[in-house]
Amino acid sequence: MRLKLQKGFGCAELPFRPGFAPAIHERSGTQVRMRRWIVLLLAAACALPAAAQIRDSETFTPMPLDSGFGPLKNVPPSIPSAEIIKELAAKETLFQQARSHYTYRRAARVQTVNQDGKADGQWYEVDDVVFDPGGGRTVKVVYAPPSTLGQSATPIMMSETDLYDIEYGYPFVLTTANLPEYNVAYVGRQRIDQVDCYAFDVSPKVIEKHKRYLDGRVWVDSKDLQIVVTDGRMVPDDVKRGQEDLHAPFMTWRQQIDGKYWFPVYTVGDGILHFTGGNGYMGEDVHVRYVVTYTDYKRFGSTSTILYNGQVLNNPNPAPQAPAKK
Repeated sequence: MRLKLQKGFGCAELPFRPGFAPAIHERSGTQVRMRRWIVLLLAAACALPAAAQIRDSETFTPMPLDSGFGPLKNVPPSIPSAEIIKELAAKETLFQQARSHYTYRRAARVQTVNQDGKADGQWYEVDDVVFDPGGGRTVKVVYAPPSTLGQSATPIMMSETDLYDIEYGYPFVLTTANLPEYNVAYVGRQRIDQVDCYAFDVSPKVIEKHKRYLDGRVWVDSKDLQIVVTDGRMVPDDVKRGQEDLHAPFMTWRQQIDGKYWFPVYTVGDGILHFTGGNGYMGEDVHVRYVVTYTDYKRFGSTSTILYNGQVLNNPNPAPQAPAKK
C-alpha cells in the first residue's frame, strides 16, 4: 500500500499487469503463470541480507492467530525435519503443476478502516482465471468498480506489489525450485481444528531486487505433508521516506479439492501500516483489512492422476476451518 499523500512516488517496477480497468478484459498467460523476476543487475549488486531490508515492528502491527489453533507443542517430529522439508517441497511442486490446469474465480476486497471500526474506503476486483481458445492461461477481470481507497480519512492506493501479492504471494507455494531461497526451521507440532500439523518458520535467506518473498510460518499436514495454512506477510517493504510501500500480514487457508490437492480457498488480512512523515505531510497509521476468496475450481481438459512415490496424492482428513467470513 502507498500513502496517497506522498510526494513524487512511483509504482514499484515489477513486470506485472497494467492498471485497474473496470471493464472486462483479458491478460495474457505469461502474466498469470508463477515465474521468477528477471534480475537485470548482477546478483552481487542486487542482493542484500534479508535482515537489512525487513523492518517488522516499525512498519506493521501483526495479526493474531485464529482461535482454531491449538497450543504449539515443542516436540520433535516423527521423522527428521530435513526429510519433511524435502518431501514437502516435492509435493508442493506437484501441487503447483496440478493447479496450473485448473480454472477458478478470485474475488479480492481491500478496505481501509476508520477509528469506529468501519470501512471508509475500498478496492474490489473479481477475476476469472481461465484458458483462452488456444489453451493459454489468462485472467479475465469480470468486475472492478472504481476504488474509493483514496477517499478515506487516511487515503492510500494499491501498488503493483499489492496486486502481485494477491495473485502470487497469498497462495504461497514452497516448491523444490524456490526452497533454496528460504530458511525453513521446524518449530513444533500444532493442531488446527481437526488437522495435526508440523509448524515451520519460513524466511528469505537473501532479498533480491524486484522479487517478493514470504516471511512467516506454514503449517503442514503431518500425514499428507502439504501446506494447509500460511501466516505471515510478503516482503520486502519499501521504507524510503516519501515512497513507502507497506504490506499488512495475511493468513491463507487451503482445502482439498477433488480429494487430492490442498488449494487456497480463503485469505484474510488485518493490520496497521505505520507510514512516516515526509515533505508536506505528516506520518499516518492506516488500518487495512482484506479478504480474498478462491472458488469454483475446475480442471481444464482431461482428468489425470499425479502419483508420488507410487501413491496417489490423497488425504481423507478434513481441512482446517477458515475463520468466518465477515
